[in-house]
Amino acid sequence: MHSAGQQLATRGGSPGGHVTQTLGVMAARRAGSCTPVVFLLLALCSWLQEGLGQYNEHEAEHFFRSGHTNNWAVLVCTSRFWFNYRHVANTLSMYRSVKRLGIPDSHILLMLADDMACNPRNPKPATVFSHKNMELNVYGDDVEVDYRGYEVTVENFLRVLTGRIPPSTPRLKRLLSDDRSNILIYMTGHGGNGFLKFQDSEEITNVELADAFEQMWQKRRYNELLFIIDTCQGASMYERFYSPNIMALASSQIGEDSLSHQPDAGVGVHLMDRYTFYVLEFLEEIHPASHNNMHDLFQVCPKSLCVSTPGHRTDLFQRDPQTVLITDFFGSVRKVELTKDPVIIKPHLEQRQKRFSSADAMMDAVKYAHQLPVSEIIHQVFLGSVPVQFLIRFLLACVPVRLPCNYPGLADLESGLLSHLLVLKSSSFLAKPLTAVNLSFLFHLACPPKCEIFPV
Repeated sequence: MHSAGQQLATRGGSPGGHVTQTLGVMAARRAGSCTPVVFLLLALCSWLQEGLGQYNEHEAEHFFRSGHTNNWAVLVCTSRFWFNYRHVANTLSMYRSVKRLGIPDSHILLMLADDMACNPRNPKPATVFSHKNMELNVYGDDVEVDYRGYEVTVENFLRVLTGRIPPSTPRLKRLLSDDRSNILIYMTGHGGNGFLKFQDSEEITNVELADAFEQMWQKRRYNELLFIIDTCQGASMYERFYSPNIMALASSQIGEDSLSHQPDAGVGVHLMDRYTFYVLEFLEEIHPASHNNMHDLFQVCPKSLCVSTPGHRTDLFQRDPQTVLITDFFGSVRKVELTKDPVIIKPHLEQRQKRFSSADAMMDAVKYAHQLPVSEIIHQVFLGSVPVQFLIRFLLACVPVRLPCNYPGLADLESGLLSHLLVLKSSSFLAKPLTAVNLSFLFHLACPPKCEIFPV
């Protein structure tokens, strides 16, 4: 009995296992009152201790494994016309999921024809539903479409990926990623063997897409890239990829069709595609702290559900899919809280009572006030936390103007400004950002009638 207890207590090989072994031997050498149950309990403690240490080490590795610092999503619906309603719903549903998991609108590029919500055939105008019986409207007030209508072209899509866009393009229509960015690219529409149609007028080939990803890699525009496509013969679109750190998923193999799902009698068309429906059903169970990995995503739509055969490609990806968290691509490393409630900046009590008497305090106030809208600065003037003299000097430091030689002085300017503050307090001007144009407008209001301000 002694030898059997020693063997059970020494499994594991960890320092905790040696302690357990010693306890087991000491217990076995006692007066013979020990039973096999004692040794089994000691062995179980050893195994649990070793397993807990391995679990903690595994969790620490998960935290540092990805190496990315920001997330981006490019969501593209390449179809138009009413009978392609499901493709728009696919894209808007994916948009809803990535926003819920923390990717902000500033890091999402949404490209779709946007012709369903106001289509004459739509029985519910200004809505796009993704579930039967009109249960979930994915076309809400907070949908920001970056490329709509005829802007959704192969050229614009490739320019967004590679960064070769005109200088006049606004920031919200740019993919401002870097070599620490994890990018999700989702595409849906009608395709064939080696191509994807764009609005029934042009098509992008798998070679063009592979070359665009290579340009992104050469220009250090991504850290890791997840490509998902829901179209007929979708696997043909990723067979030409050759750039590193790309993982690809498709709804169907070469020679297979990607089928639709959820016909709705009220709308008159299918609401979604099968593959995207089951992917989004899986994502609904994900939250920002989830530990589900990409291998779990591979299993969400077997052939028994999708009818087609979903495929994936991981040979270009450096990490094991079982160690890649879903939130590495569908979530965000930044904590983002979505709210529709207005956020009011309230100065602290100490700031209300503070008076800027020294030069250092004045410089700190300038840095602080430069980040506030005009309304908050004037509000703090009324509260007394910011003196009028500071506001005048701040305006003089920020506005690019040249005062004439016969300028009456700061005293007249202060009185002129104070006389207009009460009027401006209830106007829409106070909601405007702190720009040179808006501050110049304040100057013009504050100046005496005979005083002129010449822009620099």
